[in-house]
Amino acid sequence: MRRVSIVLFFACLAIVCSSTGIDLNDLFNYQNQAIPNYINDDNTDGNSITDEAATLGRVLFYDKNLSTNNSVACASCHQQQFGFSDPQTTSLGVNGLTERHSMRLVNSRFSNETAFFWDERAATLEIQTTQPIQDHAEMGFSGTDGDPGFAELITKMEAISYYEELFQLAFGSTEITEARMQMALAQFIRSIQSFDSKYDVGRAQVGNINQLFPNFTADENAGKTLFQTPPPQGGAGCQTCHSQPEFDIDPNSRNNGIVGVINDPSSIDVNVTRAPSLRDMFNPDGLLNGPLMHTGEFNTLRQVIDHYDDIDIVPGNNNLDNRLRGGPGGNGQNLNLTELEKNQLEVFLLTLTGSDMYTNEKWSDPFEVDGSLNLTELGTLPVELLSFEGIANDKWNTLDWRTASEEEFSHFELERSADGRNGWFVVAEVLAADVVAERSRSTGAGEVETSYASTDDQPLADNYYRLRMVDLDGSFAFSDVIYLYNPGAVSAGLELNVYPNPNYGNFSFQTPGIDELPTAWSLFDLTGRKVWSGKQTTEVTAANLNSGVYILVVDVDGQRLTERVVVR
Repeated sequence: MRRVSIVLFFACLAIVCSSTGIDLNDLFNYQNQAIPNYINDDNTDGNSITDEAATLGRVLFYDKNLSTNNSVACASCHQQQFGFSDPQTTSLGVNGLTERHSMRLVNSRFSNETAFFWDERAATLEIQTTQPIQDHAEMGFSGTDGDPGFAELITKMEAISYYEELFQLAFGSTEITEARMQMALAQFIRSIQSFDSKYDVGRAQVGNINQLFPNFTADENAGKTLFQTPPPQGGAGCQTCHSQPEFDIDPNSRNNGIVGVINDPSSIDVNVTRAPSLRDMFNPDGLLNGPLMHTGEFNTLRQVIDHYDDIDIVPGNNNLDNRLRGGPGGNGQNLNLTELEKNQLEVFLLTLTGSDMYTNEKWSDPFEVDGSLNLTELGTLPVELLSFEGIANDKWNTLDWRTASEEEFSHFELERSADGRNGWFVVAEVLAADVVAERSRSTGAGEVETSYASTDDQPLADNYYRLRMVDLDGSFAFSDVIYLYNPGAVSAGLELNVYPNPNYGNFSFQTPGIDELPTAWSLFDLTGRKVWSGKQTTEVTAANLNSGVYILVVDVDGQRLTERVVVR
């Protein structure tokens, strides 16, 4: 069968981006943040922070698509303005309330304790990150009680366009796995740090924590002394479990005497042995970042201080930390703090609050109010889509493009999508060696023409396409998205004439050599969107069309013809 050259029409679809969202060309600094030299604790353990993976982690952290009904994200229970905790005692999930108060996540990285959750059931932060997603009450992908399983979440994510590029950026391929999600989420959470408090200003000015901080008031310095001095010497002994300057929890701690169960006063919970850092219990305005303890039962710091001043051992609590058994016969301690000392301890703990963490965009929600994510893609390829030309018969066609430079790279990938946003998959790969071989077809200085021929089972028809150029080091960039319409086989000599052309939205067309009226005709704009259509007529009355270029597609006598139309 004789091949006839058919020009395929296309249009670039610009990705509309606002000032919010994620700019992949200008990532926030997560991996090289300044950490004071007096900070020693670090539970990173082989999952070092990178800007790319932490960026993915930020999106995962705020994405409500990770819940079964698209209503809850990690950030729903761990809110930036509250030190990444929740102002409510319990947090609302897709199927009910959480069993414990949401722990503050600030400075999670800087702890000797490597286990996470209040009861330390997750050996690492990585393991912890996806357990709420797989909890029936919280985010719902439990695989039990009629819930979908984690595999169904991954399938859901594979259909979300921005994850393809974000996983490629973070891990070098688009594959989505639970382990990769855990790594990215953990990196983002570990990046959330607060070292700009009044305490940090003072600590930087002295040689050790025992010295008076020059920027502190007398009461604040007195409170610091009470914090670090053991009870036998007249102090509160907080330092024993929450050592400065991280103020994290001692890994060997047992429970602290608060063994209640939320909404069940008749039960006790003796296995809670972890705690968040004492940093940023308050926001910069001096207000608590939500209730305290795993039960959320204390609404003031004074209540907490009073509790530790006089520990009451609940019957059945066989797991109280020995350091809190300071009373006669091993009973609960009684520190006998005066009201002044309690005030001094409280004002000292207020100095542990920073300010940057609460407003820094790198830790904020990147999504729009409607749930969309503006993703500024990596720099455009050195590809000029100057022409797409197909040589078509009833089985196959060819797609051509030209590069604007001859820079070395690994390969091109031609990708296809039904809607230009989601579900991209590779239909062809053009190796660098193949492109080099085509350089004899150069059309000018620095220009190289490249071709892709489709096969019977991979036709290039009625779809959106884009090119991805992969560099030798594995980095990549996308071209703009284009829409291709393949008119299919056309007999020699057939043509479509439009008059007048240009016009003002009213025009006629002819198909010389064919006596039948068209079966159907459609008018498309340059994004591939159908804007007008009709049947059994050659007259088009579309006076309300905006000025611009359109493509007329006519089906007549088993043929499909196209023509460019200009509306003034």
